[in-house]
Amino acid sequence: MPAARESLLDAAFTALARRAWSAVRMVDVAAVAGVSRQTLYNEFGSKEGLARALVRREADGYLAGVERVLSAHADARERLVATAEWTASAARSNVLVRALLTGCWSERLPSPTLSAVPSSSAVPAQRRADGPLPSPADFVALVRDRAVVSLGASRADAAELARSCELVVRLSLSCVAAPPGDGGITDLVKAALTPPHRLSS
Repeated sequence: MPAARESLLDAAFTALARRAWSAVRMVDVAAVAGVSRQTLYNEFGSKEGLARALVRREADGYLAGVERVLSAHADARERLVATAEWTASAARSNVLVRALLTGCWSERLPSPTLSAVPSSSAVPAQRRADGPLPSPADFVALVRDRAVVSLGASRADAAELARSCELVVRLSLSCVAAPPGDGGITDLVKAALTPPHRLSS
């Protein structure tokens, strides 16, 4: 990603932490990023284009984190526990990830449409941001499928593994909406993965 584009997205994210998206001004985002307002418009086309690109970047960052935690552990159960912990942590620390995962967009946040939108921009990265954004159901499927691939399974075990992975994803999303008490998400996931949801490493 070009440095100017990344700087603009960082500036937009920082501005969003300080004020509602409706109050974020393109001129201020450009100034913080150290580029002209024209550069901002050339890169994103509009404030809506900036919002879509920002939301897409945060979605991609969350999914990259899923890939990292899945590859960081050898044991299947620990991989799924780490995925659930990452999901809860990412949603706590990033309001856009939380909104993406839960579908709860407050008036403070940009709320770009999830479907693809037409673009007149010639910037290749802009077209990517104009593609469909993942819904909460899409995230469940994306994380479940990545976990299944990471863990591997014989054809006979694939359906049970997919159910266990989806259970963990849905359990972690429930912990985003209603944080657990003592023991946290780790104990909940480990309990959910005991028989009949047993996983072998």
